[in-house]
Amino acid sequence: MNQPNTNVFKPKIAAFLCNWCSYAGADLAGVGRIQYPASIRTIRVPCSGRINPLYILKAMANGADGVLVSGCHPGDCHYISGNYVARRKFALIQSLLKHVGLEDDRVNFSWVSAAEGGRFAEVVKGVTERVSALGPNKGIFTVDDGGATDE
Repeated sequence: MNQPNTNVFKPKIAAFLCNWCSYAGADLAGVGRIQYPASIRTIRVPCSGRINPLYILKAMANGADGVLVSGCHPGDCHYISGNYVARRKFALIQSLLKHVGLEDDRVNFSWVSAAEGGRFAEVVKGVTERVSALGPNKGIFTVDDGGATDE
C-alpha cells in the first residue's frame, strides 16, 4: 500500500505586519474565512518603518525559512513616512542577504491595507510558494546574545 509522502517541505515564514494596515488586513482575511497557507508566524509591529534589519536576520538565524514585511500603501502611513523608510530598509536587507550568501527571495515586502484581506491571502500564498521553491534555510549564521556569528 502506498503511503503519502510526509516529508513535504513546509516553510516557516516570520511576518512583520504593520498594526494599522497589514495586521488589520490579516485580521479581515481571518474574519472573512479567506484561505491562505498556515506557514506564517505573525509579529505585530507599530509601523513597518520601525523594523530593524537585525530583526529579519535574527528571524532567519532562529529558523525562519523566509520573512515577510508588510506595511501601509504609500501615502497611507499613520506615521507619515514609515512605509517609505521600510522600503529603503528592505533594499538594504536584500543586498545584505546576497552578501552573506542567502537568496534575496527569502525576504519579501508588500503593501496591504486594512480593507485588503483577499490581497493579504494572495501575498502570503505568493511568499510561501517562493520560499518553498528555495527549500529550507541553510542557516549559515547563528545569533547569540552577543550578535551574529559565522558557523
